[in-house]
Amino acid sequence: MSQSLTDRILVVDDSPDNLLLVQNILEEEEYEVVLAEDGFTALDKLEQSLPTLILLDVMMPEMDGFEVTKRIRGKEDLPFIPILLITAYDQPSVVQGLDSGADEFIRKPVEVDELLARVRSLLRLKHSIDERNEMERQRADFVSRLTHDLRTPLVAADRMLSLFQQGALGELSDPMQEAIESMARSNRNLLDMVNTLLEVYRYEAGRKTLSFSTVDLRELAEEVVQELQPLATEQGLSLHSDWEEQAKTQVEGDRLELRRVLTNLVGNAIKFTEQGSVYLRLKTTKPDESGTGWIMVEVQDTGQGIPPEEQQALFERFRQGGHKRSGSGLGLHLSRRILEVHQGTIEVQSQVGEGSSFIVKLPAKNN
Repeated sequence: MSQSLTDRILVVDDSPDNLLLVQNILEEEEYEVVLAEDGFTALDKLEQSLPTLILLDVMMPEMDGFEVTKRIRGKEDLPFIPILLITAYDQPSVVQGLDSGADEFIRKPVEVDELLARVRSLLRLKHSIDERNEMERQRADFVSRLTHDLRTPLVAADRMLSLFQQGALGELSDPMQEAIESMARSNRNLLDMVNTLLEVYRYEAGRKTLSFSTVDLRELAEEVVQELQPLATEQGLSLHSDWEEQAKTQVEGDRLELRRVLTNLVGNAIKFTEQGSVYLRLKTTKPDESGTGWIMVEVQDTGQGIPPEEQQALFERFRQGGHKRSGSGLGLHLSRRILEVHQGTIEVQSQVGEGSSFIVKLPAKNN
């Protein structure tokens, strides 16, 4: 008698007698019970009010329990709701039910103690997942708020340091100028990290708004090369670009976000290459069996390469490489998230001592 009234259980069965029996059992334990006599009614009630748990009979006319389970699991906007199948069938039907997305099963004739034990077990699972998701949401919200609040003083400090460097607040001695430049560089690095962290959590919280349009990747690549050429020259590196002038390199995407990906990949290649060259290449592929053509973007460097054990976790959050200049471990993770929403992929090919290649695949725009 200790269950919470917030535990709402949807019971689905085409037999009125079975519905009444299960209802009495569950209400005796102070669960709130909602009844549905068929699969279609169950789906309608699901739209009206979300239950905490679903008890679902397998053998029903028109739409059986397997089909109802598949349709529920196909609704991506629904939170996790445990499904307990009630079946009189044999082992193969149990396998089919679990494969369709059910979480547990119980055979007829139903024993009261077993039914209640499975209900309690699935409700514990439901509450545990809900609590974990809520903690994750609160953590993401906290980090988002924190990074947003951190940006304000960092931006203000960046502007103030810029005024110092320009001499707007008085002439600086050489040692002071050097100290201000060091402070400005550190502040910009921190601001970049905060901005990247904020973008990561916007994506993960589903709060990122994208503006899709036709984007020419060759044009975008030319901009990135032009922007980062001085950085490569400063480090004594040559930055090369290579693509066919007549090739069609248009995709559907958010231009600013795709530019962020290319800038991050080329910037990383320059940052982690001690000597030699960085190459940015574009090429197109013929349509595959589905009729989709792909545009490949490769960023290759002549750096020290990445050990195999580091490659596995390279795109995870906060996974820094072993390089002495490794950053926050967020840039590649963010790049992968951006490419995922563009239906694209990213992979790395690298050997220690022979450099690395990061390869991006994006679906070409259909004409």
